[in-house]
Amino acid sequence: MREASYLAKNEEKWRKVEALLDKNQITSTEESSNLFIELTDDLSYAQTHYPGSPTTEYLNQLAIGIFKRINKNRKSRENSFLKFWRYEVPMAVLRNHKALLFSFLFFTFFVLLGAFSTHYDEEYPRYVLGDNYVETTLKNIKDGDPMGIYKSSGQENMFWGITLNNLRVSAMTFVAGIFVCFGTCYFLFKNAIMLGCFQYFFVTKGLFIDSFLAIWIHGTVEISCIIIAGAAGIALGRSFMFPGTLSRKDSFIRGARDSVLIFLSIVPLIILAGFLESFVTRLTEVPTLFRMFIILGSLTVILFYYVYYPRQLKKQLPLA
Repeated sequence: MREASYLAKNEEKWRKVEALLDKNQITSTEESSNLFIELTDDLSYAQTHYPGSPTTEYLNQLAIGIFKRINKNRKSRENSFLKFWRYEVPMAVLRNHKALLFSFLFFTFFVLLGAFSTHYDEEYPRYVLGDNYVETTLKNIKDGDPMGIYKSSGQENMFWGITLNNLRVSAMTFVAGIFVCFGTCYFLFKNAIMLGCFQYFFVTKGLFIDSFLAIWIHGTVEISCIIIAGAAGIALGRSFMFPGTLSRKDSFIRGARDSVLIFLSIVPLIILAGFLESFVTRLTEVPTLFRMFIILGSLTVILFYYVYYPRQLKKQLPLA
């Protein structure tokens, strides 16, 4: 259908919706939801057949108005806490999916570089991890307990120390984005090199499986948090460097809001990672199936919430 014909066919309906919004006459959640469904169907058609046209932009703005009305009329049982996790964080993540992808690829590249360096230089782990750590781990391997480093202190003290350190590292990775992203990239680089070196060190000792099952019980969540914090930092820096059609100030305010939401969302995950490292990773005698369940379960939850769910939400709601 030609755009002019499509516009003529639906203009009267759209104008009625616009008038209802202007006069604040949409009073029921059911009415708002029905209008929103119709508008998103029309918007989806327009985006497919007339991308970038004034009609598509008009429908997008109209759908945003309906969406805001739905939020305003939402039942009180869906409080701000649920709204934060169900909509605000996923939408902030969605707006910055490219930053998340960049953070992941950047981090992965330097993990591989750390592993590559360790493969060709057996002394490299001493430069990155320190002589004391390497010597302690070698002694643990000799004693038949390669993962003994995770049993070297009390569980409660270990939990608080690790959690606070991980919060500090993630916060620094995020906040450093204000330095036009270079600060964030530095912390991503530093942690990625350490991870690649650390994991491959055990590979050189013929302990890949044992180390993988131990390290990634907590590492799946912990490393994901660093990557997500990196995405938040990149989003912060990018909003200032590349404001697009917005003023630099408005772009930075929006970017700061999104990046703070993304960072706040990983705080519970950082606490979870600290708990797993302090109380679960040390249980090296538990069945492999149980450890794989934790690793794969953690990965599934993170991929669902930060990758899959925001994309699904995009199909239902317009980007505000």
